[in-house]
Amino acid sequence: MTLETPLVKLGDILAAREVIVGRVHRTPTARTGYLGDRAGVRLLLKLEMFQKTGSFKSRGVLNRLHHLSRAEKHRGVVTLSAGNHAQALAWAASQEGITSVVVMPAKASRTKIEATRGYGGEIVLTHGDLLATCQTIQKERNLVLVHPFDDPWIIAGQGTVGMEIIEDVPDLDTVLVGVGGGGLISGVAAAVKAVQPLASVFGVEPEGACAMTKSLERGEPIRLEKVETIADGLAAPFAGRLTLAHVQAHVDRMVTVTDRQIVEAMGLLLERCKVVAEPAAAAPVAALLSGQLDALRGAKVVCVLGGGNVDRERLKSIL
Repeated sequence: MTLETPLVKLGDILAAREVIVGRVHRTPTARTGYLGDRAGVRLLLKLEMFQKTGSFKSRGVLNRLHHLSRAEKHRGVVTLSAGNHAQALAWAASQEGITSVVVMPAKASRTKIEATRGYGGEIVLTHGDLLATCQTIQKERNLVLVHPFDDPWIIAGQGTVGMEIIEDVPDLDTVLVGVGGGGLISGVAAAVKAVQPLASVFGVEPEGACAMTKSLERGEPIRLEKVETIADGLAAPFAGRLTLAHVQAHVDRMVTVTDRQIVEAMGLLLERCKVVAEPAAAAPVAALLSGQLDALRGAKVVCVLGGGNVDRERLKSIL
């Protein structure tokens, strides 16, 4: 696989699994009767909040760092992130003895900032454009950019989530995945469609951060002028060229949900499933309960809960 590869294939995902095996958790896929009954489906939850660093992001980062040359590792890496990719990169880079710089929004969660710093990452906070700031630092310090989503090795690593779902639920009908920049859904959809081509994959975005939906409508990646959502993990202001290509090829439908629906889903997951899901992770459940997917009634559905990195103060303020 090269950086010019148009789409990640099953073989790339299987190779990524060999790279990360033993270094990440094989997270559980658990049945939930209450939420399933409420939505009229047979529902299972893929619990990636139990993953290393609290989200699925560690999978892709470990695979990406594995493919750096010795010289690139010596130079160090840089990225941009609202929090989960930041933590994953800082943690994985420290595991490899690689220095890491992470550009984060000044308004990012204090908990995610401190966790990233605790994992060994150097934090640069900015009120400006994250990507522009990241690219400036990359050039000034000759660092290697580890993109949070628009990278084939990142996508292949995230695809291991899809492989585990298929193995745990071989007769699944539909998978629901939250979409920010699109790395997770790209990998999951590539895995699911390669093994279970009749299964459907739905992407879920917040109404206030629907860059992928608008990119699909336009037929090319677009940048949102404004992003406003409680789900910071899904707040990427743009889709990637590579992730858009994967969504165009493999994803059956995109659904948008409101912040209110996301908060309601978070509360139900906490009360009825005893699971602490961050807003981005609750979005697939919000879509299932929103009434937009009544055609799935009776189907076996898996919702990917991508992470649980939400601090106590924020939980108290939104629930």
